[in-house]
Amino acid sequence: MRRLLLASAALALLPLAAEAKVTSYLTGSAADARPASLHGPVLNLGGGGPDVDSALQAMIDLTRGCTGGSSQCSTKVDVVILRATGSNGYNDYIYAMNGVDSVETLVISKRTDTTSPALNASIRAAEVVFFAGGDQCDYVTLFKGTPVETAVEYVLEQKHGAVGGTSAGMAIQSPTAYDACVASVTSADILANPYHRGATFTHGFFDWPFMAGTITEQHLVTRDRMGRLMGFLARQIKDGYGSPQLGIAADEQTSVVVDANGLARVYGNPGAPSTAYFVLADHAPGSGEKVAAKQPLSYANFTFWKVPAGGTFDLANRPASLGSYTISVSNGVLSANPY
Repeated sequence: MRRLLLASAALALLPLAAEAKVTSYLTGSAADARPASLHGPVLNLGGGGPDVDSALQAMIDLTRGCTGGSSQCSTKVDVVILRATGSNGYNDYIYAMNGVDSVETLVISKRTDTTSPALNASIRAAEVVFFAGGDQCDYVTLFKGTPVETAVEYVLEQKHGAVGGTSAGMAIQSPTAYDACVASVTSADILANPYHRGATFTHGFFDWPFMAGTITEQHLVTRDRMGRLMGFLARQIKDGYGSPQLGIAADEQTSVVVDANGLARVYGNPGAPSTAYFVLADHAPGSGEKVAAKQPLSYANFTFWKVPAGGTFDLANRPASLGSYTISVSNGVLSANPY
């Protein structure tokens, strides 16, 4: 049995183990699906708002190797949803998708509970792990450096499964994660001061294939976060985290799914203006540029690739130039509308 304490396939709510206050909700089979092979690693980066059905199905299908017609493919996978708060809202939704044997939501509210052997056995037995939205500070403070982090890494890197997340769950998928543990900052805040007290980062939580030197951003157009992403990118270079830095940004109702070859494909909901942006900062601040505390940002020639739903961007062979357009920032003011 994959779930150590759940005896039936019905939706269940009970402590995962006596020593842990983890809440488990299970829909589907309690037995381990154990597919013969997986075809990841696969990443799903969701920009928040209503989930993108086609992106979640694509993540599942790529993982089980069923891209030629998912409804005709017999391989099934187990999905684990990780949350710091909330309930079982994903269970029935994802269980109804093609190729899903079970969905288990695990709500983990205390760092001390991450050592539960039953909890980590459930995560490791999954083929797909998905982080719900919420507060990314909860995820980094609860899971970084714990057996849960190791279990999630095992699913993607050793089993060749899938990992994803939406909103806060997307924020933690890049090696530099804006954690919002002090305060939430806006584009205006960061353009005026890239070292705003609320601009705090967690480095090295997850370090996924094809994601080196990246920062993710969510709710992009809806909350006008492009300016803060540009400031975040320039600051990482200034602070010595490497150059270039690439922003992977998605608006609401938009997801970016990265396959095992590093090809990122953009998905969106029907009727939504679903677009992802790939934003490159490619140099250390030079003459006439300024990335400093309590001073407006000045940084030249960010390169942009604007990719609509259905389009792709190759993360394995990233273009160094020839983007859709370039935008500079001078004394905190963008030279053009980035959208």
